[in-house]
Amino acid sequence: MAGTEPYQKMNYGFAIGTPVATSHNTNVAVVSDVFCCPYPIQLTVKKKCKGLSGAKLEVVDLNSNVVLRVDGPHDSFSKKRVLRDPAGYPLLTMREKLTSLHDGWTVHRGEGSDPTELMFTVKRSNALQWRARLDVFFQSHHLPGNFSVVGTYFDDSAKVYHSNAVIAEVKEKTTFGGFFKGKQDFVVRINPGVDYAFVVSLLVILNETNTIF
Repeated sequence: MAGTEPYQKMNYGFAIGTPVATSHNTNVAVVSDVFCCPYPIQLTVKKKCKGLSGAKLEVVDLNSNVVLRVDGPHDSFSKKRVLRDPAGYPLLTMREKLTSLHDGWTVHRGEGSDPTELMFTVKRSNALQWRARLDVFFQSHHLPGNFSVVGTYFDDSAKVYHSNAVIAEVKEKTTFGGFFKGKQDFVVRINPGVDYAFVVSLLVILNETNTIF
């Protein structure tokens, strides 16, 4: 599947913001540019269940349209989560690296584990730290700049950075509790031109790294 685009651009019903005119290309497309919107968007990650059937999440827009799904086994020797499009097509598979001292994860395109489909790895920047910071390492020179996701426990927030710029943020708590409690929905706001599938994958790993699901 490498080098192919199995998607056509679809209207998922986003209803926030207006197209932003810029003098340069602001796209941060990792999974696909299909998941890059020309305006800021707000998505809610909703936890469906964690039982015998495993962990399940749905990502919905402001019109309650499902734009992404996440699933994975509940009990396994190593954690595995699959990010899917609304129809169930596997986009990314995220796997915990048990040999890593820094909570490492590998992320492959699709649902396989072929080394040729490895897109990026994610690991904690320091094994001992007061806040959760994960750094992203691409298999090849994918995009200029560095990517990281940082979560802080005291205010239950998380931010995704491209170099020093915030490109997405878990901005609000819901009535179910804070982001780092793991038993609730949370809202993420994403900048124009930023791949929201990529952002969601990083937030899923952040949750898993801190045993939140």
